[in-house]
Amino acid sequence: MTSLPAGLTVLAPAKLNLSLAVLARRADGFHEIESLMVPVSLADTLHVTPTPAPGVSLTLAYDDPLVNGPGAALAREIPTDGRNLVVRAAEKLAGEAGITTGLQVTLVKRIPSAAGLGGGSSDAAAVIMAAARLWKLDWSRDRLAALGATIGSDIPWFFAAGPAIASGRGERIEPVDGLPDLSAVIACPAAGLSTAAVYGRCIPREEGRGSSRRLAEALRAGGLAAAEPLLTNDLEPPARALSPQIDRLLTAIADAGGTAPRLTGSGSACFCLTSSLAEAEAIAARLSSRRDAGDDCCAAVVAACCRNP
Repeated sequence: MTSLPAGLTVLAPAKLNLSLAVLARRADGFHEIESLMVPVSLADTLHVTPTPAPGVSLTLAYDDPLVNGPGAALAREIPTDGRNLVVRAAEKLAGEAGITTGLQVTLVKRIPSAAGLGGGSSDAAAVIMAAARLWKLDWSRDRLAALGATIGSDIPWFFAAGPAIASGRGERIEPVDGLPDLSAVIACPAAGLSTAAVYGRCIPREEGRGSSRRLAEALRAGGLAAAEPLLTNDLEPPARALSPQIDRLLTAIADAGGTAPRLTGSGSACFCLTSSLAEAEAIAARLSSRRDAGDDCCAAVVAACCRNP
């Protein structure tokens, strides 16, 4: 009997949308978007082990105060069957590649779900890359990303392994170099938001095209101070309409010293950027104190670096 390869442990970073323009609705029902996104050091961990029998078995664990301590409300129910993007992604890769063995995946969650942080998509991209290595597939990253795009619009971005602009419905990726080192404060209310519900209330626009490239250039040329006026998210107004907690959370971040706080993705997580991790940690500590004093607008908060973990 041929022995199975040893397992792999991989990290799946969260992302922040520094800009997000929602453009015209496509014929396939998706919206055209343009978004400058950056990875952050807040990350899930996947332990991926090959099994002789086909199929994908997924086990969940939680290992961070962001979801398991004061922010326990963020440990929202996550399926472990075929509804989970990790299972779907691995099974899709096995089917396309003709693989007859399987995987056991233990997913350690640190990224809140239903928060606009891309945790599910990042987990799916990570398991695709890990499975391709374990199954010794000679597939390019572009081919793996294209497979991911058939499962979820955000998945291809995570193959860029750094800041990148996503366009189309999210599957067209343009890596961005030369951005300054930044940190972020990421905070979540207790309740999540449905991506479909937020998009359903969004009014598309055309004038947002090119805004992500202008933001990237502003960051390169003038740093955070020059870029802050260009931090935008077209999904923020509908998200605020659906969740009054988001208004309160954005105000709380500003009161704690954060400048230009914004919603990420379709929410419900909000963030502000800082020039140093120490500044982000100080703002996060003020928000945590406010939460601990009984203010329920912020169920969890973390300071993170804007880079791959």
